Amino acid sequence: MFETISVTRDARGVATLTLDRPEKHNAMSAQMISELTEAATQLGADETVRVVVLTGAGKSFCAGADLGWMQAQMAADLETRFTEARKLAEMLQALNTMPKPLIGALQGNAFGGGIGLTAVCDVAIGADGIKMALTETRLGLIPATIGPYVIARMGEARARRVFMSARVFDAAEAVDLGLLAKAVPAAGLGDAVEAEVQPYLSCAPGAVASAKDLVRALGPRIDDAMIDQTIRALVERWETEEASEGIGAFFDKRKPAWNTQV
Repeated sequence: MFETISVTRDARGVATLTLDRPEKHNAMSAQMISELTEAATQLGADETVRVVVLTGAGKSFCAGADLGWMQAQMAADLETRFTEARKLAEMLQALNTMPKPLIGALQGNAFGGGIGLTAVCDVAIGADGIKMALTETRLGLIPATIGPYVIARMGEARARRVFMSARVFDAAEAVDLGLLAKAVPAAGLGDAVEAEVQPYLSCAPGAVASAKDLVRALGPRIDDAMIDQTIRALVERWETEEASEGIGAFFDKRKPAWNTQV
């Protein structure tokens, strides 16, 4: 059914949702965005599913948005840009509101939109060697549609440390930022994830879903108005000369005009 992701289930009701473009470091294409939305909807409605584990195939968890997808947005008309930005925003919200516990198992790298996927997890655990960054500003863009989830997870003060600078940070700092619950040796990642899964198997599934809904209602509000604001912000950025220069420089394998770093 899916081509860019895979979904497996075990007898206990634990589903594993895997980003499955290892050759592209699981960068999110338009197709992956659509398939993730569909998977979140299906898993959320499946009464046999108790817990969902989100992970990535290969060396990386998720390298962010596919650069080809972003390049296509630069050439698209305004209506198409809004449509594609909304699909991205709706995918994140579908995962965020899925009435199942969502546990992230991260390895390798998580950049850009990969940070957004981490932030919508109820618990995210990373392997010690992971590298993470909100890389959008290097390309003249901003972490817009992922922003509400990143801020909800980190809080504004901690988010300011990494939200604008595109600075790479490691697993230990990701724990300090509140993005990861814990960092473990790569060989122990599976056991650490299993330790998060196990308690849910003794809980009433309906109560877990209601508790998740309540904690979201009591926390920072991520409503339609806020999502619309982030979509507009992203589309406005796609229309700037900086975005055109940044993405063009990436594909030309050169520094963008503003990069004065030695």
